[in-house]
Amino acid sequence: MQKISKDMIISDIISIDTNLIPVLMDAGMHCVGCPSAQGESLEEAAMVHGINPDELTDALNAYLESK
Repeated sequence: MQKISKDMIISDIISIDTNLIPVLMDAGMHCVGCPSAQGESLEEAAMVHGINPDELTDALNAYLESK
């Protein structure tokens, strides 16, 4: 199983499993399809949206582990 890290690019995270999109959106990151997602790390995007990047990383990895 691949693990998500906060230095990964949003589009790379989505390419691992598109079912991670709802996890991102539930956390408040509604711009997963915007151009910034192509070059912005999870940590950078989380900071812009006022989201704790460690908690978001944990949520994404918890989803992957539950599969």
